[in-house]
Amino acid sequence: MEQRQSLNGLQSPQLHQIWQQLQQIPDPELPALSITDLGMIRNVLATSNGWKVLFTPTYSGCPATEFLLNEIKQVLHHAGFSNIEIEVVLTPAWTTDWMNQNAKQRLRDFGIAPPVGKSCEHPEHSGPIRCPRCDSQQTEKISEFGSTACKALYRCRECFEPFDYFKCI
Repeated sequence: MEQRQSLNGLQSPQLHQIWQQLQQIPDPELPALSITDLGMIRNVLATSNGWKVLFTPTYSGCPATEFLLNEIKQVLHHAGFSNIEIEVVLTPAWTTDWMNQNAKQRLRDFGIAPPVGKSCEHPEHSGPIRCPRCDSQQTEKISEFGSTACKALYRCRECFEPFDYFKCI
């Protein structure tokens, strides 16, 4: 989902540095992933007097949105960038399809089963939910909701450990 643009369509060193800074901002609920890993940064644009960051929260009522907007401004300000405008873009809505494969592997390493399939697929057609601990496909859903609304609670039938599954949204 990530796009990188400047006024003349070419990448500038400043634009690259902004993306590097944004990659350092962890998601408050998933600290193993950055806001860029999740695809929450839609674009960064050079403007005539500064920079514009297009940001999409994981859902429109996300309680961390204000925190993340302030974090983006602070991180970029500390990196020497001024005149930062952040536009919250709600359409199209964020989807787990915007997560990159590296992010999904880091979720698994963190103990959370990553989304399986695409957001437009029916869950039964997406494939098995693998245990992030032992990689077994022998898992069962305990609850539609886990530690957050975007996760479901599963249990592995082989290692008997409970784990969160990040649902396709």
